[in-house]
Amino acid sequence: MKIGDKVRFIHETGGGVVTGFRGKDVVLVKGEDGFEIPMPIRECVAIDTNEYNFQKKTVAPKEESKKHVQPAVAKSIIEEDEPLILYRPKERPEGERLNVSLAYLPMDEKSLSNSRFEAYIINDSNYSIYFTYSVVEGRSWRLRSSGLLEPNSKLFMEEFGREELNEMGRVCVQLIPFKEEKSFAPKPAVSVERRIDTVKFYKLHLFRENPFFDEGALLYDVVVDDKPVKEIFTDANEIQRVILEKKKDDNTQQRVAQPKLAKSDDIIEVDLHAHNLLETTAGMNAFDILNYQMDVVRKTLDAHVKERGKKIVFIHGKGEGVLRNAIAQELKRKYPRCLSQDASFQKYGFGATMVIIK
Repeated sequence: MKIGDKVRFIHETGGGVVTGFRGKDVVLVKGEDGFEIPMPIRECVAIDTNEYNFQKKTVAPKEESKKHVQPAVAKSIIEEDEPLILYRPKERPEGERLNVSLAYLPMDEKSLSNSRFEAYIINDSNYSIYFTYSVVEGRSWRLRSSGLLEPNSKLFMEEFGREELNEMGRVCVQLIPFKEEKSFAPKPAVSVERRIDTVKFYKLHLFRENPFFDEGALLYDVVVDDKPVKEIFTDANEIQRVILEKKKDDNTQQRVAQPKLAKSDDIIEVDLHAHNLLETTAGMNAFDILNYQMDVVRKTLDAHVKERGKKIVFIHGKGEGVLRNAIAQELKRKYPRCLSQDASFQKYGFGATMVIIK
């Protein structure tokens, strides 16, 4: 039984999370009401042993006491002003495969609309890892965090607010795994780019239960069982060019709609339906398709953002409103000077949004 384990009482109603011990026979259990209850260890049974809840000490011990600390724990001691790291103290057989993830948590779940967020990197392996964490900035990258990630650990990287969300849409994680003072099977350096769906930061139910935190979190895999996660980042115009070339070679293939001018030279219509943008959606999930559709929206807006008075109609369909809401959020964050409204009901029904460049 360890600090962080969830327990229930054997002969009494209730239970909670282990927060400490008194001697060898009494455990302190924090219940849902926030109070600590001393209970005999023999009266408790562990129901969830989450090893990631083992917390590093935040104050270094005195020099004379360091020799009594076991090596695995001694390495975990950090100075008071360093970031807090939570970890598993022992190696695990399955930890020989590299598994690394990013995690984002709200600091105030009860007021998500005003909450700031925390970013963590999780090392679910027996390897130490040098890492860098960067965000895209135009055609370049800007470093936001770097350091050494201990084996079987999670490391706080940064705190950020909603005003920075539009900078978090695409991140790059670079990793160099190794082991100290022991032989190991070498693993290649990794560089992975991930697209972060910033719309999810507005929906509390998408911060889900996970094995690494007591709170719900948004998790993005970087490496899974030694395999780096691969995402396809493509230029919408380049994809359209390739599709047009294929269409010329084989007229029997599914036609791909291009953004085209309507009868009025001041209006551009862009059909965002997946079957019109892509030859096939095989291997793509709903999130991948939404990201591709939003890339087309951004490319179209960026191409005409200097044409004041230009009207662009994005045809997204009625559906469940996911794409419509994503377009509205993108306009609010990145194109605040553009006006938007429902397009002509007579022509498009409820399935289109008109953007006017200002």
